[in-house]
Amino acid sequence: MENLFIGIAGMIGAGKSTLATSLAKHLGIKAYYEPVENNEYLEDYYADMKRYSFAMQVYLLTRRFQQHQEIIWRGESAVQDRTIYEDSVFAAMLAESGLMDPRDYKTYVQLFRYMSNFMCKPNVIVYLDVKPERSLERIKMRSRGCEAGVSLQFLQNLYRQYEIFIQDISRVIPVISVDYDRFATAEEMAQVIQSEYLAHSFIRKVSLY
Repeated sequence: MENLFIGIAGMIGAGKSTLATSLAKHLGIKAYYEPVENNEYLEDYYADMKRYSFAMQVYLLTRRFQQHQEIIWRGESAVQDRTIYEDSVFAAMLAESGLMDPRDYKTYVQLFRYMSNFMCKPNVIVYLDVKPERSLERIKMRSRGCEAGVSLQFLQNLYRQYEIFIQDISRVIPVISVDYDRFATAEEMAQVIQSEYLAHSFIRKVSLY
């Protein structure tokens, strides 16, 4: 598989890492994962979002930009379990919820726009459409201590931003939106994605007359 860049998008606990692993194995490409284990801000962020929201988002944006550039520089096919574009989803939600200072949000947006000039778009984004209630169930099931305080309201606000994001990003990048709960295994999902994207050229012919 040559020069195929797949981005996976979705709510917290949607199953992005599991799908990325399956896709990487199924397609014979490398998987890149969200920087969670070594995240220096994660516990502080979940303990006091308003205080650490800006620092957290800048940290994630920087780490994901580094990962994004590594994918491009290597020139190899890859799947990324959360796209860099989703950082703006979380930042917008935090700002709208009053958890990020408007001045900080403006600075973040300026930084994101500058970085976007150096980004190479994925060939396709796979959106795992998981509703807030299901997202909360999965968060509780995986029992990460730092996520214990995540509320349904937080996830509902995040889901609204994801709906806006998917509508916007689909204008420039092909998006495959799927209900993950309809599929029995990640392997089955990988097969569907392969047939829906790789089997189609996405060439559109238009005429002005």
